[in-house]
Amino acid sequence: MQSNLDSQQTIQKLIEIVGKQHVLTEDKDTRLYRQGRRYGAGKVLAVVAPGSLLEQWQVLQAAVDADCIVIMQAANTGLTGGSTPFGDDYDRPVVLISTRRLVGIQVINDGQQVICLPGATLDRLEKELVPFNREPHSVIGSSCIGASVLGGVCNNSGGALVRRGPAYTELALYARVNDDGQLELVNHLGVNLGETPEEILSKLETKNYQIGDIINNSGCCASDHRYGHDVKQVDENTPARFNADPSRLYEASGSAGKVCVFAVRLDTFEKIPSQVFYVGTNSHDDLTEIRRFLLKDLPRLPIAGEYIHRVAYDIGAEYGKDTFMFIEKLGTAKVPAAFAMKDKVDAYLEKFGVKGLSDKVLQLVTKFMPNHLPKRMNVFRDLYEHHLVIRIENQDVEQVESFLKRYFQDKSSGDFFHCSEEEGRKAFLHRFAVAGAAIRYRDTHRSEVEDIVALDIALRRNDREWVETLPKEMDDLIVHKLYYGHFLCHVFHQDYIVKKGVDPLAMEHQMWHLLDARGAEYPAEHNVGHLYVAKPALRTHYEKLDPTNSFNVGIGQTSKLKHWQ
Repeated sequence: MQSNLDSQQTIQKLIEIVGKQHVLTEDKDTRLYRQGRRYGAGKVLAVVAPGSLLEQWQVLQAAVDADCIVIMQAANTGLTGGSTPFGDDYDRPVVLISTRRLVGIQVINDGQQVICLPGATLDRLEKELVPFNREPHSVIGSSCIGASVLGGVCNNSGGALVRRGPAYTELALYARVNDDGQLELVNHLGVNLGETPEEILSKLETKNYQIGDIINNSGCCASDHRYGHDVKQVDENTPARFNADPSRLYEASGSAGKVCVFAVRLDTFEKIPSQVFYVGTNSHDDLTEIRRFLLKDLPRLPIAGEYIHRVAYDIGAEYGKDTFMFIEKLGTAKVPAAFAMKDKVDAYLEKFGVKGLSDKVLQLVTKFMPNHLPKRMNVFRDLYEHHLVIRIENQDVEQVESFLKRYFQDKSSGDFFHCSEEEGRKAFLHRFAVAGAAIRYRDTHRSEVEDIVALDIALRRNDREWVETLPKEMDDLIVHKLYYGHFLCHVFHQDYIVKKGVDPLAMEHQMWHLLDARGAEYPAEHNVGHLYVAKPALRTHYEKLDPTNSFNVGIGQTSKLKHWQ
């Protein structure tokens, strides 16, 4: 480990590069960065926020020269602690580089593609593409909480949009520490930018390149071209997608911070007019048959298909209400700032031993707000246990409506309705408000609940028994089970709020055994972070990218020691 003198010298060097106001060392100042949203926390030597790509390179060089561990962090919206330190047992000081100031987005090829810098958010990208009538890989979900574009690529994150598959590209500009311990810049962005790191990074950031410098190689993908085919194979005995799929690990894609990414190049997608159907049923077999029709028999893939169980519906309606109404009234762009403000308030109150007060106040306020969900949705909540929200391209609406009418004609188990524009928007927004509702429930019921066991799982494409049944001895330890997810992809989020005194980690490990028996893969889209064990293919990917183990050390419960010892 560094001596105190060496540490001070390192900090001073970082200050010289980015300025004192952008180097944070006090615990109260670094809290927002070194603590995961749901999981993981640890100590850092410093949090550094470079203001340019060149500064990012210089900070990186200084950290490597000082033999520090580097953790790259974009928006820190993940749920498995994958962009924060974890524990205090590192063999070297940790420098966390926050890329929030590096927000550049460059639209190229007439809007068909974009180049995104490290701090670019999905929300910002969505707005940039509006004039081109195009969209990014993900337009709801992660975008609502200010998630970064690069974070999605580095984690092979999924998404709600069936046609687009996981975030993926083979075109990236990144730095790595090679076998000899030397920092090197790798330009696989497909843009001619010069030879030296200084030239490459400066030209890119100022967009000082010509159309002729852009190389369009059909052999290099800037999105997942296979997923549209894979998800339709509903009789296959394997999942359609999961983070550690070896066929979807490529340099920056799936790197989980084992390299320092400066830019990625991504495809954009045509914005297609669509309509929404809302399905409710008390039979999971109904949803299985609807899924098989939508994926097998429809001429074009649906745009999205999101599942909500009744319990998740209820918890989301009560404990995700303020999130829903905030986004509904102010849009997603203001959400990250709201989260940051709440975190500062919580940090201040915790100094006086007060925990969870902001959540209790917000929850109290929502009780006086009017019901925010459409009437027809609430009627279906009372009637049906399982809910499916389907977004369909306009030209396929008639065929889907005809199928649903025929399917439910002689069935008492379920029904559907064709949503108005407002109902459709609110149905999807409610589904994504559910995702944070478990956290609010926990934080307002700390005397009754221990914590949340949060799983995201990918079931086999041919799995008809997708509803989970837990052994009674496990079920008795749980207050609420929240099931929701990307139904057409067979990717589910399962949040278990466990009773006071229950060991969440022990519970999670029990869950893993059950999932293994079902042939499921996990995690499906949130990546391993510090919560899950990286499977062999993923571990090999990390070791190949980072042979000295200098970046995001310990990810996937791997070694925290230099050279992976």
